Amino acid sequence: ARTFSISPSEFVRQHHQPDDNDQFRQTAKMGIDLDAHHVRSTHRKAPKSDNVYLKLLVKLYRFLARRTESSFNKVVLRRLFMSRINRPPVSLSRIVANVSEKSNNKTVVIIGTVTDDNRLLTVPKLSVAALRFTATARARILAAGGEILTLDQLALRAPTGSNTLLLRGPKNAREAVKHFGMGPHKHKKPKVESKGRKFEKARGRRASRGFKV
Repeated sequence: ARTFSISPSEFVRQHHQPDDNDQFRQTAKMGIDLDAHHVRSTHRKAPKSDNVYLKLLVKLYRFLARRTESSFNKVVLRRLFMSRINRPPVSLSRIVANVSEKSNNKTVVIIGTVTDDNRLLTVPKLSVAALRFTATARARILAAGGEILTLDQLALRAPTGSNTLLLRGPKNAREAVKHFGMGPHKHKKPKVESKGRKFEKARGRRASRGFKV
């Protein structure tokens, strides 16, 4: 009987003649069929807008989000990516309602538009940083002795978001949102031409006609 001084696998390796498929055998690996194979990440990684000033702000806050440990910069960067529907305007009355005596020395930050509210009789002294101000909102803040900042000025003053108050507007206050919802008992607003005897009084409005919402 023949005895091997080396292992059989070592013997085969030494006496093997290479062929064209060897490189393929060495590089090919078994894949894993993941459940989320075709699931795509749908959140935005950059703004859709071509506004060069917005893109410069994204470049600035992308740097700050990467190089600082502050979660404030990450939130601001994510909101800069958002569509206008997801960046609803914030009124002066909402800002005043959220600024308490303890936070009146903080800079209010809004990634969106600041609008005036003519129901607000007096505007206190405020420090507000935002993407945009309407003319009347700007005038009322400045007339009260306050200040308005752009987001790049805010980055110089508070690169980590310290001593700031981040606010945003009501995203679901749009008229279109009132009509959303599928099925009965959702209290959604009907898209009815007119409210009267002859308009949408059957199925869904009377129990005798299928169901009553």
